[in-house]
Amino acid sequence: MVKITVGIDGMMCGMCESHVNEAVRNHFKVKKVTASHTDKNAVILAEQEIPRDELEAVIKETGYDFVDMTVEPYEKKKLFGKK
Repeated sequence: MVKITVGIDGMMCGMCESHVNEAVRNHFKVKKVTASHTDKNAVILAEQEIPRDELEAVIKETGYDFVDMTVEPYEKKKLFGKK
């Protein structure tokens, strides 16, 4: 699993966050997506990495500016620290 953090400029409110969340969910197979206008980003959890150019195009389609993108491995936290 991977954690993708996308820098997004132009979101001003909760409705903007909803537009980004919906666009990402509709275009890619993701486990979770959480956009934040205060943090100016969206955090996406997915089984596989999403191609940067495709993600950038989807964000731009919503009317917001794609700033940057980072990808890192994601491991779900275990209950009570057990493996």
